[in-house]
Amino acid sequence: MSDKLAAIEQVLTRLTDHPLRLATITDGLTPAQLRTPPAAEEWSINDVLAHLRSCADVWGGYINRILNEDKPKIRAISPRTYMKRTNYPDLEFAPSFAAFRTQRADLVTILEPLPLEAWSRTATVTKNDKVTDRSVLDYAQSICDHEGEHMEQLAEIAARLRT
Repeated sequence: MSDKLAAIEQVLTRLTDHPLRLATITDGLTPAQLRTPPAAEEWSINDVLAHLRSCADVWGGYINRILNEDKPKIRAISPRTYMKRTNYPDLEFAPSFAAFRTQRADLVTILEPLPLEAWSRTATVTKNDKVTDRSVLDYAQSICDHEGEHMEQLAEIAARLRT
């Protein structure tokens, strides 16, 4: 039980910290730099943000369904596919980042007061003909882990842009 509480605490901390870290990483970069890929065929910081927003939409939406429905059945969609249906890549960084921060604050507001048992609520998820059960905690951890990887990528892109 204490391992689960520690995992939840870590998730909430990381969900709160990632937007702050992104603000630090991008501090002082111009709008043009934020849209500049570091090399051909690579994503710009703005592109990575569009991807993170899409992941947050998809996986955060799953969390909401799990919390609001009894054992929902979810057909997983790729956040990259979802992103193609949005205007996120076309948006300027500042308003897109503001929307990301608002979305994150809303998610944390939903998750923070959850009783322990709510973190274990699950959905039956189908992805590429594979069926698994995923919990609220699973999706929250997925968001954190995925964003953590991209935070490293974003820091590297920013460093390359500054040199």
